[in-house]
Amino acid sequence: MKLLALLLAAAVLVAFVAAHEHHGEAPTCAGGGGRVLAEFRPGEVTLDGHPTDWEAVEASEFPLLPALDPDEDKAYTGGKVTVKAVHDGVNVFFMLQVDGDYAYTKGENKKCPSVALMFQVGEKATYYDMGGCKDLPDSCTSKSCRDYEVDIMHFSVGNAIPGRLYGGNHIDNAAGNGGDRFGHLVDTYAWNPHCRYLDGIGPKENNSNAQNDWHGAWWHNSLTFHSGFVDDDSPYGKQDDKGTYYFEFSRPLRTMDQFQQDAQFTIGEPSNMAVAFWYPTDGKPWSNSQHYSASCDWLTLDIQPSLEASQYRPAPNRSWDAATAFALLLSVVAVCVSIFVGYSASKNKSSIQFTPLEEI
Repeated sequence: MKLLALLLAAAVLVAFVAAHEHHGEAPTCAGGGGRVLAEFRPGEVTLDGHPTDWEAVEASEFPLLPALDPDEDKAYTGGKVTVKAVHDGVNVFFMLQVDGDYAYTKGENKKCPSVALMFQVGEKATYYDMGGCKDLPDSCTSKSCRDYEVDIMHFSVGNAIPGRLYGGNHIDNAAGNGGDRFGHLVDTYAWNPHCRYLDGIGPKENNSNAQNDWHGAWWHNSLTFHSGFVDDDSPYGKQDDKGTYYFEFSRPLRTMDQFQQDAQFTIGEPSNMAVAFWYPTDGKPWSNSQHYSASCDWLTLDIQPSLEASQYRPAPNRSWDAATAFALLLSVVAVCVSIFVGYSASKNKSSIQFTPLEEI
């Protein structure tokens, strides 16, 4: 009986690992990779899940293929994902747009759409296998998997009200981790699919000064109530209504991370990123491995510097020079007029006769 129990336990463990592990070589797909441009557009984006303020921003479109089997015949039937990005010199903003029938079941994340953004942190981190460290959950540590870190933002909307802001909050940040107990917009890191943790939490120890640096909101354009939903309005819209999902996010370009858990963005330098999407097809809950990816390799995030800074420097000096030249011109004209008036007065001096006041 003991032997049978051990065999059953081993079978369960193997099944669990198989359900979450990528096997063999990394898959290839047509058009792998791509580019997302983040222009300098300060003060143009409001983080509310609505797409109106993104209309002028350059878009990148990518087919959504199954992450474990990127076959074009198995692509997401709703179409491509549109990715947009901007920055204001301090924060970077993302907008993801995906067509899909409205699906929402309160409190059940896996019966609602979900999205994730992944960024390379460690120099050895790979897109495939979520960092690529070979260690298993009982052996992976920040030392054994050093340089395989990836930074992940995951938003599951089952407890998130459309149009409301979620992510970093005072309660979870005070606890020193990347969680979000209100809307499950979490800040995590990973070395591989087995070794994935909230920022500030690790396999051996916890770090009390981590935090969730992300904020975000979601929306679906079948929703018509714009003055503000509350929790009692759930499910907020009509199931299966045609439309488009919008997921909007922001975080600082640089964070206070000290543990290789956050990607650090630099203006003018490329960063590697990936986009994932989960959807409850036919109303069936999705599993962790049943997600679509915008590529089967890293996408390049290009955070561009300000055009004014690169093309028009030094603009303030030119404005000062123009003002100075104009003032100088006025001064020259004034001097010339003064000389002319003085010359005219001296020339006519001899023809002017003095008349005593008494004779007037």
